[in-house]
Amino acid sequence: MSIALARQMLLRNHTLPHPRDAQAVESLAMLHTSRHDGREGVVSFNEKRTPAYAGRASADLPDFYPWW
Repeated sequence: MSIALARQMLLRNHTLPHPRDAQAVESLAMLHTSRHDGREGVVSFNEKRTPAYAGRASADLPDFYPWW
């Protein structure tokens, strides 16, 4: 999910009218991913295990997507 959001931001954020608009999209994406797979990443790191990310780009993209 985070890779899908990052790719779309790389492709589309440079066309936004102001850098603050791009920053707002990035902040929302970071908030969304940290609430879901980000938590699993931290827990799996602390437990020294491979992460089991549950988020899928096909079903779990945030409500603000697409923003363009």
